[in-house]
Amino acid sequence: MISLVIPSYNEGEHIYDNLMTIVRVLDDAGISYELVPVNDGSPDNTRDEIMRAAETCSKIHPVSYDVNRGKGGAIKEGVLNASGDIIGFLDADLDLSPDHIPEFLSEMDKSGCEVVIGSKMHKDSKLEYPVARKIFSICYYLMLKVLFGLKTKDTQTGVKIYKADLIKSIVPKMRVKGYAFDIEMLALAVRKGARISEMPVRVNYTRDQSFGRIRVGDILKMFTDTWSLWWNMRIMKKYDD
Repeated sequence: MISLVIPSYNEGEHIYDNLMTIVRVLDDAGISYELVPVNDGSPDNTRDEIMRAAETCSKIHPVSYDVNRGKGGAIKEGVLNASGDIIGFLDADLDLSPDHIPEFLSEMDKSGCEVVIGSKMHKDSKLEYPVARKIFSICYYLMLKVLFGLKTKDTQTGVKIYKADLIKSIVPKMRVKGYAFDIEMLALAVRKGARISEMPVRVNYTRDQSFGRIRVGDILKMFTDTWSLWWNMRIMKKYDD
């Protein structure tokens, strides 16, 4: 069974319909699953809409708390509440279709990899999102390659699946709660010898702004979190067993 964690912040307008879309896709694919939507302290009606979805479908197991913890904190809480032998993440806005999940599960089964991630850098990816985001992704990838030696070309795409035993051994060590949590999680997975497969994605970008909900402050925080992660991992050795 796959547990699909869906971090959600201020998604009240769309979260019910999006959860129902995920349910339809996974049901049609014949996949054994549970959905773990996490209300990350949203001040809007996200929690109520998630609970409404849970009343509609028994495979939806909500997690909610009052104080915003950031996307990394939401995913960590979702992982701790997940019961599947595979645990995945999917962004709540569905810029990335849930149709990717059956494809990723098939790739994990065929390749034997412990981690399968979406990559906007993959040659077969189909992207409909702003040029500014593309430039940022390339610059960030180069930075991560230098700092962490990660061979993956894209760490930030919001669809990934992990073997549950791997990710549950990683989550207790995680320190980053913001956007840079993806790098921390992948870097810790690589340190444990995990094999990572990158898959093409189809991005249907629905936000109006150049960076969507990612503001300038978020970008600066991502870079400072990344440097802090490098310092703690490579210099201070805080992640050593």
